[in-house]
Amino acid sequence: MGLEITSLINALPGACAQGLIWGIMAIGVYITYKILDLADLTVDGTMCTGGAVCIVMMVSGHSVGFSMFCAFLAGTLAGLVTGLLHTAMGIPAILAGILTQLSLYSINLRILGGKANQAISLDKYDLLVSLRWIRDVPFYKNPIFVVAVAIVLLILVMYWFFGTEQGCSIRATGANPNMSRAQGINTDHTKILGLMLSNGIVALSSAFLAQYNGFVDINMGRGAIVVGLAAVIIGEVIFGKIHGNFAFRLFAVALGGVIYYVVMQIVMWLGLLSTNDNKLLSAIIVALFLAIPYLKEKYFRKAAKKGGANHA
Repeated sequence: MGLEITSLINALPGACAQGLIWGIMAIGVYITYKILDLADLTVDGTMCTGGAVCIVMMVSGHSVGFSMFCAFLAGTLAGLVTGLLHTAMGIPAILAGILTQLSLYSINLRILGGKANQAISLDKYDLLVSLRWIRDVPFYKNPIFVVAVAIVLLILVMYWFFGTEQGCSIRATGANPNMSRAQGINTDHTKILGLMLSNGIVALSSAFLAQYNGFVDINMGRGAIVVGLAAVIIGEVIFGKIHGNFAFRLFAVALGGVIYYVVMQIVMWLGLLSTNDNKLLSAIIVALFLAIPYLKEKYFRKAAKKGGANHA
């Protein structure tokens, strides 16, 4: 039992690092799901696109910073396509995302040169994060520290941007598109911009994940939307009542990714499910956290009101 507990403790730093990386992705999902109120499934394709662009660029001799910037741009282009399909062609957002996601599979294969995966060696390339640096390295090289700093910087930029006129227009569009149009806001423009920003952030997360794993795979984004939604919902359920500040909400979403991966690691350690059941477990976690606010409102609040009335 002691060895098993030790193995769990040894596995937790890796789970935290992956959770933080997926937390960046969850911030991108938060922009469409919560701010814009759009169901965007493009992210399942973008989650591979960013990693593919980053790794291929680095293998071609470009720096890690420039490669990650190109990954971000590739994600914004994917969001642009979804936005145009939705606004210019009148296709519902969820279907527009599916069409772009489907197209990205072929595009990602082209980026990878027709191969299903592409590895990158830590010994040959200057990676920003790596699984091999999860312990026994200076703190400034540890992926947990590096990604945490990236999240803080990202939240600061998002906090600034959504406080600008353009950012407020995006938030207004998600809150009430009809009123936004009445106020002279071009809601089509703000939807496209929000989708571009969201998918750019998702692609940035993918670039981190590909470096961390040491490879990019054509299927690495499959089911990514479920993980992103899980992080968003977990963050809101656990931390939603603490503070309403926008920056704190983004931080809570990132922490939701960490909690999700820690829970996954604990469930695997307990032997309740095998690694083959990852997708099933993801769906169960999302369903449970989605149901908690509803069940709490339906049963516990009514019971409290009933008890209060009888007491009176």
